[in-house]
Amino acid sequence: MQQSKLDDLNARRKKAHLGGGEKRVESQHKRGKLTARERLVSFFDDGSFSELDTFVTHRSTDLGLEKQRFEGDAVVTGHGTVDGRQVFAYAQDFTVLGGSLSLVAAQKISKVMDHAMRMGAPIIGINDSGGARIQEGIDSLAGYGEIFKRNTLASGVVPQITIIAGPAAGGAVYSPALTDFIYMVEGIGQMYITGPDVVKAVTGEEVSHEDLGGAATHASRSGVAHFTAESEEACFADVRRLLSYLPSNNAESAPSSEPADSPDRADPSLRDVVPDAANQPYDVMDVITKVIDNGDFLPVHHNFAPNVVVGFARIDGRSIGIVANQANQMAGMLDIDASDKAARFVRFCDAFNIPIVTLVDVPGFMPGTQQEYGGLIRHGAKLLYAYVEATVPKITVILRKAYGGAYIVMGSKEMRTDVNLAWPGSEIAVMGPEGAINVIGRREIAEADDAEAKRAEMVADYRDQFANPYVAANRGYLDDVIDPAQTRPELVKALRMLESKVDSLPPKKHGNIPL
Repeated sequence: MQQSKLDDLNARRKKAHLGGGEKRVESQHKRGKLTARERLVSFFDDGSFSELDTFVTHRSTDLGLEKQRFEGDAVVTGHGTVDGRQVFAYAQDFTVLGGSLSLVAAQKISKVMDHAMRMGAPIIGINDSGGARIQEGIDSLAGYGEIFKRNTLASGVVPQITIIAGPAAGGAVYSPALTDFIYMVEGIGQMYITGPDVVKAVTGEEVSHEDLGGAATHASRSGVAHFTAESEEACFADVRRLLSYLPSNNAESAPSSEPADSPDRADPSLRDVVPDAANQPYDVMDVITKVIDNGDFLPVHHNFAPNVVVGFARIDGRSIGIVANQANQMAGMLDIDASDKAARFVRFCDAFNIPIVTLVDVPGFMPGTQQEYGGLIRHGAKLLYAYVEATVPKITVILRKAYGGAYIVMGSKEMRTDVNLAWPGSEIAVMGPEGAINVIGRREIAEADDAEAKRAEMVADYRDQFANPYVAANRGYLDDVIDPAQTRPELVKALRMLESKVDSLPPKKHGNIPL
């Protein structure tokens, strides 16, 4: 082969690697942002990234685009390994026409997503784009449609993770929204349907880019983002950690590793975590960290709907998902946001064969007109639907309270849960003793000489007779009442017993979850 041809290849590749050119690369760095290729090289295992479609260029000649052609266009795609496992990825290149989506950029993304589906490997998208390429008109919109279609078809087949490391506006936000998890880099990642200028023009509201669509907003108020990170490098490390809990596709079992924590480890301190008083708060993390391997827990949606905790951990070396009521936030009650948060997490775990452990301390659903008008019934039904539909191993431990409909929803036996356990101080009833007596003892209390004494007597009798786990255990709704200190060993035994579980749903195209 002539050396000149090799020199031409190397020169073309070098130019392509500069994206929009040295000045735009410098501008990207001044914004505190890495370039698309720097991001992918940093994310993957050292030396493992292989780029695809390096020399693709757009073919549009409208509105002067023929003078703005860059090899590779506005996205870098490829594959590599993360901790030795194959992963596919794309990163939008803001140095090329603001990262705007052209038809060929969409085709590049579609191709790498198709590879991920065929190979059964996760797909990671790094978003940094001004949106649709206006000069390409309908071709750009069609390109988004192709990506959205693939996001939807890949859902529940391979894990899809989005990193927002720049702007994502208008139609560009819907691909991230269709993926399983969204990470936002603080200070540089922003998402919104319409920007501050349009908001002001239409509604008169004045709002900054960051307040409208920044990481803090979406991680705590809207719940659109599951995670935030202080820097791109920290974000890549966090995504790598998340992948360690996930199988590469829905045909694989949840990842397992050699346990570094004794499966028989009891913890007597668990006997004192939950206060005796039913209305006294505590941190459910004090339970979670004591029963999982090495106290290592990865919370999901940590800053959104904090009255329920969800996240990944390992027990006996096997990846599990945890759902737990958080007693120190709204007493662990279920509201609209908590129901949505928990339901989506349960469905993700079920899609990817990750067993679910539910820790229950729930006094009920949140009362009030705001919740009712917001559709609490519909949102609460999502969680019920998610638990019933899930066919993975499901284990529930009732820590203290489990009242009414919230008891049913939180992984009760009727939700097709496999193993249901309770601590001896737990209360399982239609409602709490005080509320129950207000309903059923109203007349007796009113007729008593000492109404308060009569109320106290009836509450105590109700608590002794009903507000304990043994009525449920007598009827088989609980499989056992356990010493809190033995919670971890009991979970290990249950997970080992359920390792070969096979369950199914009635034949159907799909159900109609109450969205």
